[in-house]
Amino acid sequence: MSMFDAMNIADSGLTTNRKWLDAVADNIANMNNVSRVDEAAFQERYVIARAISYGEPKGAYVAGNMWGDPNGQIVLMPGHPLADAEGRVRVPKMNLGDQMAGLMLAQRAYQANINVAERAKQTYEAAIGIGK
Repeated sequence: MSMFDAMNIADSGLTTNRKWLDAVADNIANMNNVSRVDEAAFQERYVIARAISYGEPKGAYVAGNMWGDPNGQIVLMPGHPLADAEGRVRVPKMNLGDQMAGLMLAQRAYQANINVAERAKQTYEAAIGIGK
């Protein structure tokens, strides 16, 4: 492992976790979206993260996204502009508690990668100082 691998690994983790944070923020921002009964509900986005298993250095990357249930759930909202004749609308099937838990995990993982980058920087600076 070369001296800068720790920085590259931390960078890949930061990028992956930023995309996770973006997905959770998007989910939270859209969890109260309302659709007509004959339309799809907002679909929750899940980030699929994978470990880099080839070459050096290792790290992580976003392999893709998975999407939540487009059917959502049908609820009664009489008087809503998008409600059908029976007062029904379609809303996303998401749980704020689950989203907040995902947000906290992504935030802590992001912070852990920042800490790795800071420690690597301190190590590199100390190594440079040895030669003085």
